[in-house]
Amino acid sequence: MKTPILLYLFVISFTVAQAQTKAIDSLLVVLEHAKNDIDKAQTLNAISDAYKTSNPKLMLQYANKALQLSQKLQYKIEEGNAQLNLGNANVILGNYSQALNYFALAQSIFENETGTNSKNSLLIKKGLAKAYGSIGIVFAEQSNYAKALLFHLKSVRVYEEIKDLKKCAQVYNNIGVAYQSQGEIFKALEYFIKAEQLQERFKDHHVGITQTNIANCYLKQKDTDKALAYYTKAKTNIDKNPDPRALGEWYNNMGLYFTSTQNPIKAIENWNLAIQTFASIADKFGVADTHLYLGQLYFEQKNPTAAIVNANLALQLSKEIHVLEQTVVAEKLLSAIYDQQGNATQSLEHFKLYSQAKDSLTNAETIRKSVESAMNFEFEKREVLQKEEHEKRELLLKEQAKQNKLQLLFAGLFALLLAGIGFLFYNRMQLKKTLTLQKELAEYEQKALHLQMNPHFVFNCLGSISSFIVQNGTHSAVKYLAKFSKLMRLTLEYSKKSLIPIDKEIQSLQNYLELEQLRFNNKFSFTISKDDNIEDDLALPPLLLQPFVENAIIHGVIPSKENGTISIEFSLDAHNLICTITDNGIGYATSKAIKENSVSVHQSMALDITKKRLEMIATSTSKKAEVIIEELGNGCSGTKVTLHLPIQYIEKPTHNSQPTTDN
Repeated sequence: MKTPILLYLFVISFTVAQAQTKAIDSLLVVLEHAKNDIDKAQTLNAISDAYKTSNPKLMLQYANKALQLSQKLQYKIEEGNAQLNLGNANVILGNYSQALNYFALAQSIFENETGTNSKNSLLIKKGLAKAYGSIGIVFAEQSNYAKALLFHLKSVRVYEEIKDLKKCAQVYNNIGVAYQSQGEIFKALEYFIKAEQLQERFKDHHVGITQTNIANCYLKQKDTDKALAYYTKAKTNIDKNPDPRALGEWYNNMGLYFTSTQNPIKAIENWNLAIQTFASIADKFGVADTHLYLGQLYFEQKNPTAAIVNANLALQLSKEIHVLEQTVVAEKLLSAIYDQQGNATQSLEHFKLYSQAKDSLTNAETIRKSVESAMNFEFEKREVLQKEEHEKRELLLKEQAKQNKLQLLFAGLFALLLAGIGFLFYNRMQLKKTLTLQKELAEYEQKALHLQMNPHFVFNCLGSISSFIVQNGTHSAVKYLAKFSKLMRLTLEYSKKSLIPIDKEIQSLQNYLELEQLRFNNKFSFTISKDDNIEDDLALPPLLLQPFVENAIIHGVIPSKENGTISIEFSLDAHNLICTITDNGIGYATSKAIKENSVSVHQSMALDITKKRLEMIATSTSKKAEVIIEELGNGCSGTKVTLHLPIQYIEKPTHNSQPTTDN
């Protein structure tokens, strides 16, 4: 009879251990002045919990109010706490079937909230641990210790996770009771000791009950010395934290200890103290249980009178409180006592009453087990459904998490792609700006070089006119000056342009060559030809060919004893405009040897400038622009200069026109 009573003590301490420190009246004042429905729901649950030790019906009433309000608010944490309070109230009232239903609902609520409400994860885990522990207690009350153990272990794992060691101690004790009830003493002892260590650390006033349980385990192992040591420690702690029910059980267990150590006088002494203790709190169950211990001892001592007195007292009390188990034991003991006396009539009478009580107990147990089986079936069915739902939800959450990761990955890749495109676009714009600036710079440098060419060309022409006047007279000088004037107008017209049409370049070259023919008394003849495939808007930089033509005249044809010829040709290949200047003068090598002794500064500067201009053209157009000077061979003297220029065109101006309408 001891184990159920000790477990019951821990059921009460565990399921209602959440009592509020404020008095019920204070909580009612708080409820009256609650500012919002959330505070109101929390206070209703606190009031319900506070009534657990005094009025389970009021506990139910306030828990139902809290449940209705929290469901209206969809406030899951307080809804779960309300279900726990409803379950605890039904445990106190003995309605285990309803209690189990409420605890299962609380379990479902807290499991559903786990992982989805990170803000209140600690409160959710505490609620879930309480739900598991409460379900374990209900199964323990039904003597279904395997199920009880399963849920107690679930509960303690959550408490260990959140490091709530005080609660761990209480659940360790309940696990120990479950193992002890299944006969696994060593496992029970392991958990009782774990509970005791934590209770001593936190000065838990239940430590005396745990130490009594430890002592009982050692007693079953026949280790009486350790059993007595723990019984002594338990008595010290129970005296520090008065608990009449725990003290009565301690006396009962000490009676069993002294019985096992062959000290019946001490056993009877402790059992009498147990009766006094239980009677002080009107615990008829405890008093009846103790009278059965005394009756059994007196029967074994062959003291029928004392045995009958105690057995009858136990029988009377068991009938008053309707505990069939005690009635069965008492009737069986009375039958055995009368049989020991040789009173067959009374022995038979009590045996019949024992059989009737046993049948009633069996029927009651059958009905109870049937109800419990149905209840457990519904619970297990609900648990399976909840497990499936939980698994589905977990799978859905995993899929959602997977999708979220993929979405984040794609979003990241998309953002990276956009950033890459933006970076490329930015680089392209910057490159375009750079190239534009480089092109403009090249054009400006080309214009600067062009402007450097103009004074040099004018200087040469003026020198030629001066020489011509001295040599040929005024009439020829006027004619020369007219041609020079025409050439200058063309030069000035395009001096600010980077490109001129090819026909204008040909016209300028023709004027220049005619001037030089006059200057040198027709010492040479010239031809200028253009490929028919060359379009009129094909362009080239102004005065680009003039320095090479000048060199052909001054350093090629004039030093020669023979009359010379100069040929200028314009043609196209796949990618370039080809400009060829050919003379039949003394040749490049001979001319170079002469210039080594007498260098014309102006002509050298003109060639340098022209080469620089070609470099600028190549830079601005990103196309080939080069000059090739080669000596003519095979019995012919002279020089051939070939310029490869990028194909460029004069941009035609666009004229914006607007349509007119007749009014």
